[in-house]
Amino acid sequence: MSTLSKSVEAWVHGFSPQQFPYLRFALALLLGALGGWIFLKLGLPLPWMLGSMVACTLASVMRVPVVAPACVRPPMTMIIGVMLGTGFTPQIVESVRGWIPTVLGLAAFILVSGAACIIYFRRVAGFDRPTAYFAGMPGGLMEMVIAGEEKGGDARTIALVHSARILLVVLTLPFLVRLISGVSLGARSQFGLSVFETPWRDELWLLATALTGALLGHALRLPARLLLGPMLASAAVHALGMTHFKPATEIVNVAQLVLGTTIGCRFAGTAPREIIRILTLSLGSTVILLACTAAFAAGVSHMSSHGQVPLLLAYSPGGLAEMSLIALSLGIEVAFVAAHHIIRVFIVMIGATPVFALLGHPK
Repeated sequence: MSTLSKSVEAWVHGFSPQQFPYLRFALALLLGALGGWIFLKLGLPLPWMLGSMVACTLASVMRVPVVAPACVRPPMTMIIGVMLGTGFTPQIVESVRGWIPTVLGLAAFILVSGAACIIYFRRVAGFDRPTAYFAGMPGGLMEMVIAGEEKGGDARTIALVHSARILLVVLTLPFLVRLISGVSLGARSQFGLSVFETPWRDELWLLATALTGALLGHALRLPARLLLGPMLASAAVHALGMTHFKPATEIVNVAQLVLGTTIGCRFAGTAPREIIRILTLSLGSTVILLACTAAFAAGVSHMSSHGQVPLLLAYSPGGLAEMSLIALSLGIEVAFVAAHHIIRVFIVMIGATPVFALLGHPK
């Protein structure tokens, strides 16, 4: 049996009644939807993602039996990949050459923000050296957990810190964008038409590019293949002008709801005291990351054709899918934001472990 067949079989098996906690996941989605509705009524930014994230995090702290199994994320990841690919219009492809200054700025941002967070976790949080180093890297949650554990770090702490980083950055960045630009990310959808108004051909394009991209990602052995594969397939048909379909409002809202729920449920099963401790420590690193992001976005905006807000989203280490959804809501070049996040994660993945080895052990 091929690797692809085994992966599909394992994914399908994950939904069996013996494996999948349907009641606890339904409770998580219900609480997430309630949180999204409250954020919607309050007019807060990205209500369905941030509201569900906050609700499920609070539920985890209060030991409510919520859970979001890993098998629920692949379909949404594929859809998000397709949505990201819709931003790769022919005009965007032509502007890629103008990204050189912003990519160089991104590399400098990774060095500065990573060093600042490592010092913070070492000196303030009191983490041991490998734990502080791999917890301070601005990206690559699973990769940093694996590499950190191999080098003698505390894998659980590294995982919780990176989960908290994504949670806090995604939660605070929309407010920072609103403060800097005055642009509201409120309840009114800016994603496109309703699913009831879009042509049926658009839904077929969505499904076809998602499945084709998943196969492509597997064949090419891409990192984050269920995200990058569909993104490449969608980008190809859009860049070639074969279609111009955009994600429907309801699809984007469901994607936000599932994303927010899964992020909030990452803390499920962890002792409340440990969750509060990690979140408190991560507040400090989030302030450092956002300060570095704002500083580099302001500086690079003077050396490139891109404004401060697109650069904020492109540099902010809050997760590729999450930042891209914010870009979608603002009507900002999603391709620009997504490409820079892919580059950021790639740099961290290939550079973190060799740099750790070069630094050697302290005397």
